[in-house]
Amino acid sequence: MNILSLFVLIPVVMLLAFIPCRNAKQIRTVGVIGAFAQLALALVLLFEYLNLGTPLATGEWMYYDSTIWYEPLNIAYTIGVDGISVLMLLLTAVIVLTGTFASWNMSRDFFLWLTLLSIGVYGFFISLDLFTMFFFYEIALIPMYLLIGIWGSGRKEYSAMKLTLMLMGGSAFLFVGILGIHYFSPMVEMANGTMAHTFNLVEIMKGGGITPSAQMWIFPLTFVGFGVLGAMFPFHTWSPDGHAAAPTAVSMLHAGVLMKLGGYGCFRIAIRLMPEAADELSWIFLILTGISVLYGALGAISQTDLKFINAYSSVSHCGLVLFAILMLNQTATTGAVMQMLSHGLMTALFFALIGMIYGRTHTRDIREMGGLMKVMPFLCVAYVIAGMASLGLPGLSGFVAEMTIFVGSWEHTDMFHRVFTIVAISSIVVTAVYILKVVGKILYGPVQDKHHLELTDAVWYEKIAVVGLIICVAGMGMFPGWISNMISECLTYLP
Repeated sequence: MNILSLFVLIPVVMLLAFIPCRNAKQIRTVGVIGAFAQLALALVLLFEYLNLGTPLATGEWMYYDSTIWYEPLNIAYTIGVDGISVLMLLLTAVIVLTGTFASWNMSRDFFLWLTLLSIGVYGFFISLDLFTMFFFYEIALIPMYLLIGIWGSGRKEYSAMKLTLMLMGGSAFLFVGILGIHYFSPMVEMANGTMAHTFNLVEIMKGGGITPSAQMWIFPLTFVGFGVLGAMFPFHTWSPDGHAAAPTAVSMLHAGVLMKLGGYGCFRIAIRLMPEAADELSWIFLILTGISVLYGALGAISQTDLKFINAYSSVSHCGLVLFAILMLNQTATTGAVMQMLSHGLMTALFFALIGMIYGRTHTRDIREMGGLMKVMPFLCVAYVIAGMASLGLPGLSGFVAEMTIFVGSWEHTDMFHRVFTIVAISSIVVTAVYILKVVGKILYGPVQDKHHLELTDAVWYEKIAVVGLIICVAGMGMFPGWISNMISECLTYLP
């Protein structure tokens, strides 16, 4: 069996193991063992990649394999990874594990749906067949409705429905785009000797890609389809509502990993398969993503709910990913992938801490908090670290990712690109404003509610989740070279 298939098989085994569980201890045991197995598998894959190396420029894919699913349309279960895919799988494994500890007291049914969501994410990152990739993409989206609608808080039914409808709308654009790519793909020889169009990314690239005329209408469909999930303006409105209503682990996995499917899809499909159209039309989407970057940061300033603040911050940071991809050069794209990793880790940390603070104070309104540093110092120090990573403090992951993006963006010498680069850079100042505002409001000053003096700090399983994410955020910030090298060697096809 191909090792990559284990990323899908392990969650399936977990689903079967959850069914007979009747108490919380059994549920936790299955969840933790499964999450550790996925992380171990991701680390094995990472070490093998670092030892072997498979630069995308050579056309090689690690553990490449293809099995026909539906022969009449040449749909296949085609899998393989490069350095970027390996890093995305590792990010997913880290957040699934920490999310399990952050959801220690949730029910069996919750973990069932959360595990199904992880199957879709893992399957998406290992797929090289467009139809199979879309199949796993939809598997990842479907559980979100139930996870938010049943276990969420606040306007959970409204938020779940809004999220589902908007993401399904984006899927409709994406599906039409994928069918267009298939129709205009080069003809390849099948096992029975006949010639047919293909969904296989590798075969499409080796066969010369899509004709420029077809690219001009397929590119907008695929970029918008994935851009909706990446919270691109003006299709971002589902994100703050969805994050605010979602339970802790769902917010962690949603913002930390699921939104990265949007950036990854834009890069892997829209940009890579249709470079001519990307070069012609990128200015349109640069305007939209530039608005996302600044608008998200400004939106966070006006919020008083901790989850809404972090949700609007995610709109800004994910907009920066799409913004960098559209710069169409190696440095900015390297920064985009690093930003996906950085934002995934720090936003998962943010949502984990917000969930833990909310579980104790029963409020997310910063106006009703104050002086929490005296009461729960561990959680508050961790929140400051997450905030510093978000505003790009040197030594943490946010700094290396954002600086790489800005340096790559500045490589364009024309006025249009440089103006929007300055707009994107200005978001750092705005980010510093709302981060420091929140830190000052909730951590320092007098305690607003006398009952908050009786609150307890983090317990052992919460500390595991928080410390694990902090180590990753700090580790990426202090030792970014190997990550940057893994990404860069996959981008040598770019001009």
